[in-house]
Amino acid sequence: MLEGITRHLPTPAQLAPWRVRLGYAVAVVYALLAAPTVASLVWGAIFAAMGLVIRGAAAGYLCKNEKLTIAGPYAYTRNPLYLGSALLALGLLLAGASWLAGLTVIVYVAAFYPAVMRFEADHLRALHGKAYDDYAAHVPLFFPRLTPAPALLDDTPFSWGLYKANREYQAAIGAAVAIALLAAKMWFWDN
Repeated sequence: MLEGITRHLPTPAQLAPWRVRLGYAVAVVYALLAAPTVASLVWGAIFAAMGLVIRGAAAGYLCKNEKLTIAGPYAYTRNPLYLGSALLALGLLLAGASWLAGLTVIVYVAAFYPAVMRFEADHLRALHGKAYDDYAAHVPLFFPRLTPAPALLDDTPFSWGLYKANREYQAAIGAAVAIALLAAKMWFWDN
């Protein structure tokens, strides 16, 4: 379903110049509109942590452009990093406790990330050909399977070295800073 939608979107090359620029603007609008509470920060931090765990697990298997990664979270979804990012974003949206701020972020994510996933699928298909097509036939683009794809079982272990090489710790630092800034806004700005 998601793949059908993504085929009618602008190309990542068309969106690339706007993705980062608009990302900063969306972050500023979100911060200004956010109205965090203690409860929203706690719930937001829980969902953000779930997203970070998924992203971290994925990063510990990912060998970008070297081999087709099908182990770990990649046996459930072809885009576990984006799934983790979606949960992380949901956590930040919950933490901000503002429907208008949340809508701003949702529109931004919906405008850019389906096209990015399509671009990455095309890139992996160009790199890995039939192996990627076989993988894509068993593993959904975004929403995960409940069980790992049996035809693709891979016993490659998680690697802390890959986690570090993929600099996934930066997502955790960014999430912690975002939650801290929302907490500061709640305690100092909104009071």
